[in-house]
Amino acid sequence: MTFSIVARSADGESWGVAVASKFLAVGSAVPAAVAQVGAIATQADANVAYKGLALSHLDDGATASVALQRLLEEDEQRDHRQVGIVDSDGGAATHTGQSCIEWAGGLTGEGYAVQGNCLAGEDVVLAMRDAWEDSDPALPLARRLLAALASGDDAGGDKRGRQSAALLVVREGAGYGGLDDIAADLRVDDHTAPVQELERLLDLNDLYLTASTDEEKVPVTPELEEELTTYVRGLGHPDVHTWVGTENYEMRVAPDLAWIDERILAIVRGETSR
Repeated sequence: MTFSIVARSADGESWGVAVASKFLAVGSAVPAAVAQVGAIATQADANVAYKGLALSHLDDGATASVALQRLLEEDEQRDHRQVGIVDSDGGAATHTGQSCIEWAGGLTGEGYAVQGNCLAGEDVVLAMRDAWEDSDPALPLARRLLAALASGDDAGGDKRGRQSAALLVVREGAGYGGLDDIAADLRVDDHTAPVQELERLLDLNDLYLTASTDEEKVPVTPELEEELTTYVRGLGHPDVHTWVGTENYEMRVAPDLAWIDERILAIVRGETSR
């Protein structure tokens, strides 16, 4: 009753899962990932214990195929399960139990596994595969995963309808302040258009929780600092640092105000709302 893609980035630095379903809060049940270890989606009659078990097997050196085999061997309800796994090297494996609700199936390619059950048809997973393979490998993994998920949604997705979607991407040191591996952990738990809402949230995630690249950094000259100070005082803030903290722009403005992100500067100048 769910469709998902599990994948590793082309540069071998990120792993992630994108999933959608006519099911409340699908992100709480299906995806799991650890940087430099791998990622998994467990669905259909989901065995959520698979997440910790699979990642443990992968961390111990098992390939995706071996990890999947171990999960299934130990599970008497394997015929009701659907699973996709990608390991640290990009090896992929997928399983669809014979008791999963039709249409159900999956496929794998280099660095990815796509699977779904209770779908409008096989076109859903084929559309996801094509979107993944046609996307630019240089794009951030989150964008490629979401493009594949959107293609599956456009192809009919879950035949019962739409309710929730989620995106989980990990990369070493990618978390807030560089203190964990969560590059994106976004969930739309109950929505009439969850995949589209997930796209909106990813845009916000990039703005607030992704560090500026060197190309996005604009040096703060004395003149620009005066402009920023005038702007924030007009909003009632005593100084730029207070404004940065209030607006959650810490990842986009240097602590010493040596630079400001070009997108934040555009907001200051009224060139974009966010």
